[in-house]
Amino acid sequence: MRRAVTAAIACLALAAGDAGAAAFDTEAVPFAVTFNGETWSYRDMSAFLMPGATTTLDVINGATGTYSLSMKEQGSVVQQGPRRWRYKAPTRPGLYTLKLDGPGNNDSVDIHVFVLVPASEVKDGWLNGYRIGAYPPASARYTPPKGFLEVTKDNEDTKLSPHFKLKQFICKQDPLKEFPKYVVLEQRLLLKLEAILERVNRLGFSTDTLHVMSAYRTPYYNHAIGDVKYSQHQWGSAADVYIDPHDKDRMEDLNRDGRVDIADSKFLYDRIEEWLQRKELQKFEGGLGFYPPTPAHPPFVHVDVRGTKARWKG
Repeated sequence: MRRAVTAAIACLALAAGDAGAAAFDTEAVPFAVTFNGETWSYRDMSAFLMPGATTTLDVINGATGTYSLSMKEQGSVVQQGPRRWRYKAPTRPGLYTLKLDGPGNNDSVDIHVFVLVPASEVKDGWLNGYRIGAYPPASARYTPPKGFLEVTKDNEDTKLSPHFKLKQFICKQDPLKEFPKYVVLEQRLLLKLEAILERVNRLGFSTDTLHVMSAYRTPYYNHAIGDVKYSQHQWGSAADVYIDPHDKDRMEDLNRDGRVDIADSKFLYDRIEEWLQRKELQKFEGGLGFYPPTPAHPPFVHVDVRGTKARWKG
């Protein structure tokens, strides 16, 4: 079992090619952590829990020795074994931090636990002055989120993972509105974006993050822009991204043909598709589409973690 987990993690860290690999720091530790249903080996990661929820943290592989887990704020931790703890989240929504130290305190992981505001706090489509709208009717595949991550001026720069910050995932519906704002986000999407970013760097395109053009969308905003009723963006499981190493709001000329057009989003789409062919990466399967530029945006690629394969050209 441990060998299988190690192989899966290694494939995330060694996705095809070596170009650009030396300059890109994945910010990985030499062991894996399983927490709230996901496994990773990054120095920074986030989890999203309801008030008072409990979950288990396990350390997988890594060197022998003592591993310790500590809290910086409220909550409770009960050690259940040398590499296992039971964590209970605080009852008050907010941002809390767990710190996991490896043997000799040589390697550590910060886990940013966001305790969500329950969806029951949404009144007539509004949450503390922020417009959410109404989620579409529940179905076998889609149910409204149980809670919302509150974004404030103090936490918007929090690293959700080594190369992505909370502010990159805020809905674009009203950029000038004062805080608080609210987000829904799937941890697996963060893991997928980190893995794609690493692959992009290994292909020779040096960039420290992906430009996230659109991530979470409230149902209100999703309807306003005319997107499909059950868009994955509303569940925090999708992101529209492009490669913008110089932060100029433009896609990089990925295919080196001297133009920036749909061929560049198709190039990125194809590289992600190749990466997803690995059997051990099937947990990242989902929607994948590529889009042309418009006067409002450069070409981009949509990725999501819906769990079933969907492909399209926008």
